[in-house]
Amino acid sequence: MCVICFVKALVHVFKIYLTASYTYTFRGWPVAFRWDDVRAVGRSSSHRALTCAAAAAGVWLLRNETLGGDALGRPPRGARSQAQCLLQQLRELPGQLASYALAHSLGRWLVYPGSVSLMTRALLPLLQQGQERLVERYHGRRAKLVACDGNEIDTMFVDRRQHPGSHGHGLRLVICCEGNAGFYEMGCLSAPLEAGYSVLGWNHPGFGSSTGVPFPQHDANAMDVVVKYALYRLHFSPAHLVVYGWSVGGFTATWATMTYPELGALVLDATFDDLVPLALKVMPHSWKGLVVRTVREHFNLNVAEQLCCYPGPVLLLRRTQDDVVSTSGRLRPLSPGDVEGNRGNELLLRLLEHRYPVVMAREGRAVVTRWLRAGSLAQEAAFYARYRVDEDWCLALLRSYRERCEEELEGEEALGPHGPAFPWLVGQGLSSRRRRRLALFLARKHLKNVEATHFSPLEPEEFQLPWRL
Repeated sequence: MCVICFVKALVHVFKIYLTASYTYTFRGWPVAFRWDDVRAVGRSSSHRALTCAAAAAGVWLLRNETLGGDALGRPPRGARSQAQCLLQQLRELPGQLASYALAHSLGRWLVYPGSVSLMTRALLPLLQQGQERLVERYHGRRAKLVACDGNEIDTMFVDRRQHPGSHGHGLRLVICCEGNAGFYEMGCLSAPLEAGYSVLGWNHPGFGSSTGVPFPQHDANAMDVVVKYALYRLHFSPAHLVVYGWSVGGFTATWATMTYPELGALVLDATFDDLVPLALKVMPHSWKGLVVRTVREHFNLNVAEQLCCYPGPVLLLRRTQDDVVSTSGRLRPLSPGDVEGNRGNELLLRLLEHRYPVVMAREGRAVVTRWLRAGSLAQEAAFYARYRVDEDWCLALLRSYRERCEEELEGEEALGPHGPAFPWLVGQGLSSRRRRRLALFLARKHLKNVEATHFSPLEPEEFQLPWRL
């Protein structure tokens, strides 16, 4: 009996040692994949690799190259004299210094609290338990990736392809983008994992064992190497990749689908359209100018703009008790059913207005705005039923328009991996009543209400893939 007890104690000690080594010796781990390994393995990629110069210039540069716009909206330097340029720079210098100081102190702690070392130390036992659970129960594989800016990204991969389940969920890989205080060890990864999907979790730069500092450009660089790792090392096809972003993770999720538009689907959970309104909610009103400048120059989480650049299937999960991404009130609890200030509403409106501008003009936008005020699943269903939406007619109209576009664009580049490019001009010639019904149909297909708070774990049955036409 004593021998058995000794063996059990020895196994327990060895298990604790392995878990501790997982955290404290990660820096000594070999690199499993680098951002430029795509060229090393001789695989072709349609995406130009991010350079270290681009990483230093920031995510504005990356977004600019995709959207073709001027990040700061200023006239070219050749249009102004050198004296005017120098004077303008001197005038902006104090504001730039104040913005830089705020961004690299209080601002970073507020936007990315998970990077604060005290929080990591406090959560260390839970992180170790989460790693042990993923490795032992789900046979997870931990790997170190190196982004183009040199940051080492901690990842965890659970492969379900050998046992995909009756619905084939395991054949799809869900890349999970955590929130500003989330870690893959105990974050949003659990919902798709419990639902039977293959999953790939990663920690933001500066979170857990990932190195670096969490700024948007570093997050974008980390996301880039994670997607490349899934495509070229784990060998998932783009159509089988689903990007899932929770809260602030919506920024990296939409960045990935904007940069890699052939990815299969995008799910955004409890996220927002833009960080500025949320930042103004928690900061003093007298700081408005400084806050707007700091966010735009250092934390420009322009989720809505990036979302509109993705042509694939999208599902938005709006949490009806979410007071974190809501601008209703200032620093006070939301009243039950108050969803009018949820920034997910603006995200849906921006998406539908971009994809279906004719349907969302005037009456369409008005009726979707009223539908978004429904604070419960029962209210939402009652409002939808009141308009007697004929879903079969809506589907037939959309499919007919898509087939017409495919015939016209057959063999042309405008016919992408997800069909004809947006915007679609479907709805021309329809009556106001029919446009309202079609707008409600599209809104309900793109947004799903979940009766939960911002930090409540998403139930596995609530995680669903987006609607496909």
